[in-house]
Amino acid sequence: MSVLKISCIVVDDEPMALNLVESYVEKTPFLELKGKFSNAIEAMDFIKENPVDLLFLDIQMPDLTGVEFSKMLPKGTRVIFTTAFNEYALEGFKVDAIDYLLKPFDYAEFLTAANKAQQWFNLVKNKENQTTKPLNEKEFLFVKSEYKQLRVRLADVLYFEGLKDYIKIWLKDTPKPILTLLSLKALEKELPETKFMRVHRSFIVALNNIDVIERSQIIINKQRITISEQYKAKFIEFLDRNSL
Repeated sequence: MSVLKISCIVVDDEPMALNLVESYVEKTPFLELKGKFSNAIEAMDFIKENPVDLLFLDIQMPDLTGVEFSKMLPKGTRVIFTTAFNEYALEGFKVDAIDYLLKPFDYAEFLTAANKAQQWFNLVKNKENQTTKPLNEKEFLFVKSEYKQLRVRLADVLYFEGLKDYIKIWLKDTPKPILTLLSLKALEKELPETKFMRVHRSFIVALNNIDVIERSQIIINKQRITISEQYKAKFIEFLDRNSL
C-alpha cells in the first residue's frame, strides 16, 4: 500500500527555527516539503499558486500573525502551530489547529503532531473514497422465469420492456426475451443508475447499448423506443454529459 504524501510548507520568522522544522519535515517519510518562508505574506502568495495540505506555522510574526493567517487559508488546508509562547495555545486551538508545538520541541514531539495530521488526512481520504464509490454496481441479477432462477448478466441487457405485471428482458444475440413476473418500478431500484435509465413508462434502456438517438426516439438493436416527456429532461442531461 502506498503511503499518503502530505504536502506542506514551514513558516517562521526565526531562521534557526525555520531550518530546524525543515530538517524535521525532510526526515519524515510521509511529509513532502514544498517551501519555507520567513513571513506569512510570502507564504500566502505561494499558496495562491501552489496549494498545500499542511502548514507548520509560527504564531508570533510581524505584519500578520499565524492565527490571522490561518483564518485566510483555503478550506481543507490544515495547520500545526509552533510558538515559544505558551499563552497562545488556546487561541491556536480556537482556529481548529491539528496540534500545537511549544518551542523548543524535539523530533519526537514533532513526529507526534505530524502523525495526527496523517491520521486526519487518511480519514478524509477514506471518506472521499466511500462517497465516490459507485453505489449498487451489480454485474448480474437472478430472475424467476418458468419455475427457474435465471442469471442475467447486466452487460448483456439491451432493454427491459414492462407489460403490466410482467417484464420482458431483451438480451444481446438472443431472439426471444426472458419473461419474468416483476414490475418495472421494482426493477428500476435494483439497477445501477450509471448504466440504465427509464425513458418511458414501459421501457428501461441500457445506456451503453444505444445505437442511435433520433428526435425523441432511441434505437437499440433496430428497436425504436420513444422517450416520453416525463423522462426527457433526465435523458437530455445524460446526453449533454456524453456529447461532443
